[in-house]
Amino acid sequence: MNQDGNDVDDTSPTYKILEEGSASQTKEELTQLACRQQKFIQGLEAALVRIENKTYGIDRLTGKLIPKERLRAVPHATLSVESKQNRKK
Repeated sequence: MNQDGNDVDDTSPTYKILEEGSASQTKEELTQLACRQQKFIQGLEAALVRIENKTYGIDRLTGKLIPKERLRAVPHATLSVESKQNRKK
């Protein structure tokens, strides 16, 4: 007679841990997505303030105008591409 049996009692905890890990990862991903969305909204709100102050589209480092193409791609941009690249160096 086979004493070991063929049930899943010995593997059930493993699946439970994997399910909990998956749920935790999903929560972290949703939290990160919510934070990114909130940061984007804050950037857009700041851009609206700059529009009211007539400073929208002006590079905050050089004082030059940011190209329209950049503002279309990133409406809350405060730096031109060149300024951003120089800043990273």
